Amino acid sequence: MSAKIHPTAIVDAKAELGADVEVGPWAYIGPHCIVGDGSVIHMRATLEEHVILGPKVTVGIGTVLGGKPQDLKFKGEVTTVEIGEGTTLREYLTINRGTSESFKTTVGKHCFLMSYVHLAHDCHVGDGVIISNGTQLAGHVTVHDRAIISGLCAVHQFAKIGRHAFIGGASRISKDIPPFVKAVGNPVQLYGLNSVGLQRSGFKEEVVSELKKAYRLFFRSDMNISQALEKAGELKPFPEVQAFVDFVEASGRGVVT
Repeated sequence: MSAKIHPTAIVDAKAELGADVEVGPWAYIGPHCIVGDGSVIHMRATLEEHVILGPKVTVGIGTVLGGKPQDLKFKGEVTTVEIGEGTTLREYLTINRGTSESFKTTVGKHCFLMSYVHLAHDCHVGDGVIISNGTQLAGHVTVHDRAIISGLCAVHQFAKIGRHAFIGGASRISKDIPPFVKAVGNPVQLYGLNSVGLQRSGFKEEVVSELKKAYRLFFRSDMNISQALEKAGELKPFPEVQAFVDFVEASGRGVVT
């Protein structure tokens, strides 16, 4: 089926709309935007330019995608916003295009970003991520697969949030959050493994048990991070445990403790 475009909507001649796309009243789709099959653009939503939506993406009322990065170094380079298949973006959310640092801002597949969320330039969000109302991500933030960020959080530029991590509401994230953990507070602190989330995601009991050992080694022992990394070779080499250790070792901003 062809796209269903409300008579009051504006679609630039250089935009590309897939099959079964719906565009609501007073929505705007600008030049060089690509909207995947089955996507829904609700009323008053704006795709400014160079926005690429995968199939079955929902864009909520008043949401603005593809605005210029809020970065004084931006000189008008051609950069994009890219949203993966099946992702839902709710009302009044904003996602800015990338800069020459990575040339794009990305959100993966099957994510759920709630109202008033902001993603600044060069943010990269993995698959299955949930970001709750009012949370703000500064530039160059990376959120790995299946992480959950509660409402009213502020994430510092260049911070990284590991996969399957859970961030409690109104937290200020100024350092990296390791995968598989719970964190909350201002300043943010760690509160053990995200055990409930890991169980719901089908993690095996022996993997969760070994991740708990890794967590205690790094964050509840008398060792500093360098000493814990030396002892980490004694942990069972499950891929998830290795991912935990690798994340801590590679952290540029340092991990929250």
